[in-house]
Amino acid sequence: MKNNIASNQSVSSAEKSSINNQKNKSRDLRGIMVRASSLALLFGAAYLVYVLQGDFNRYNLNGLDSTWELAFLAVTGSLLLFRAGFFFYNLYLYLRYKPINSVSNEELPTCTVIVPAYNEGKQVWATLKSLAKSDYPSHKIQLLAIDDGSKDDTWDWMLKAKKELGDQLSIYQQPENKGKRHALYRGFNLSTGEVLVTVDSDSEVTKDTLRNLVSPFVVNEKCGAVAGNIRVLNNEKKAMLPKMLDVSFVLSFEFIRSAESSLESVLCTPGALAAYRKKAVFGCLEEWINQTFMGKASDIGEDRAMTNMILKQGYHVLFQRNAFAYTNVPEKYTGLYKMFIRWGRSNVRENIAMAKYVFTDFRESSKAGSRLLFINQVLKLVMSYPTILMMLFFISMDPILFLSSTLFSILIWSSFPVLFYAKRYNLSESFWAYSYSILYTFGLFWITPYAIATASKRGWLTRG
Repeated sequence: MKNNIASNQSVSSAEKSSINNQKNKSRDLRGIMVRASSLALLFGAAYLVYVLQGDFNRYNLNGLDSTWELAFLAVTGSLLLFRAGFFFYNLYLYLRYKPINSVSNEELPTCTVIVPAYNEGKQVWATLKSLAKSDYPSHKIQLLAIDDGSKDDTWDWMLKAKKELGDQLSIYQQPENKGKRHALYRGFNLSTGEVLVTVDSDSEVTKDTLRNLVSPFVVNEKCGAVAGNIRVLNNEKKAMLPKMLDVSFVLSFEFIRSAESSLESVLCTPGALAAYRKKAVFGCLEEWINQTFMGKASDIGEDRAMTNMILKQGYHVLFQRNAFAYTNVPEKYTGLYKMFIRWGRSNVRENIAMAKYVFTDFRESSKAGSRLLFINQVLKLVMSYPTILMMLFFISMDPILFLSSTLFSILIWSSFPVLFYAKRYNLSESFWAYSYSILYTFGLFWITPYAIATASKRGWLTRG
């Protein structure tokens, strides 16, 4: 009888395994079809551009008779040259970049890790457990978790983590939901460490993340903040957006932030994983918690704001490629565009704030890199409206030529992210860069202009 039960259980497990394998194969097949379709579309557009060369040439020749179009070509040509030059400059800076290796246990500073959480449920427990497993001297680390007035079972999972981790963890509960910035503020004021680390409650870190993240503070006394390397946690699920975003994140962090780090001017330390020198934080803490924009309290962009204020003090801001955090990202279009709107509004606000100091003598070391990065950021914002107007103009003139030339441009410009991801990680997954570029060009192009127009609006957007 027992043997039969065991046999049935074994069969049941095998069946479950078979179902899971079928689901994984189905997901893989869907992913392959999407990537293949994206490639087919882009190469089809390239062929169409070749076939329609006569039409493109006719437009070019006709344009020579128009002063307005000549001026347009001059402006767009100059912008393209700047963008191309800036790309190759970033490539040069990337090749110069090297992460700082971990210092010894004796050299590691005392560290306070702050995890703010709101309606995160079980994930906060996983986050705290991953931090507790860190290869960091136990007597040098303080782990704080702060429930920001959650309406779900987040606090229960914090209690569970506290029960399991004991004195390793201290937990606190805000009386009401006041936003991530206020939860972090409480954590900063409770901190005892020389270095303050912030980790989002939907993120998990690797064993050596913390020691790699804080080592630059020991090596570089001018270092005020360090950005971690963010990857996607939920990219194994059915949804395709996380897979696209993982490729995008690798380019954004491992290429762009590596380049910014070579200039000692990383513009944003991500909320998912960042470290700050305590002295630098308390040099701007009251300004940060009381920050306003157009007379309204700022309740978004706390990571970019803190980075900006630390740069303003003259500190260096660096990136550690060897300090990983894996974070959950939106799986649906609605969540994605809301996240991008929030980031876009923060970008507008902080570029305005940066404009007030970046051309002053704000630090002793070279300021040229910071200024160049700022100019590039501003150009992206300034050109967003003309770009949309140009899109509408060319669509009205000849939609086929517009569509084919746009897709052909995506094929060219997105090939670098593909090659970059393929070299760093995986060739097959790298082709998601093409799919993401198509989605962004045709489905998210409106984000920046909308964010500029609504920069004063408050709200997290993605919170339930």
